[in-house]
Amino acid sequence: MAVRAVRVTPTAWRLAALLGFALVAPAGLPAGGADWRLPELRRRQSSREPLLSVVPQALRCAPRHQAPAISRAEAGVPLRVVRRWIQPGGERWLQVDLPTPSGVRRGWLAG
Repeated sequence: MAVRAVRVTPTAWRLAALLGFALVAPAGLPAGGADWRLPELRRRQSSREPLLSVVPQALRCAPRHQAPAISRAEAGVPLRVVRRWIQPGGERWLQVDLPTPSGVRRGWLAG
């Protein structure tokens, strides 16, 4: 019985490497893809509890990062959510009322 040598082409190696990567790589990723986070807002335990910003953030006049900042929401200041906005790209924004010494300011926070 004669044994024939099998020739493996570069295309076959590329296909095998791609298949191996496709089977092994997703095991290292979290469900839903990479973990990318915006500045956090503390989650409320109930709807009566105020929303608190965990880090200082710029309060913007429109739901865009390029929009001018009208005030600064310091960490720990209670915020009242007026509405939520999700841009077509999936970025989330909150329109909030921020208490200031001169009155309540309304603006947008990324989150």
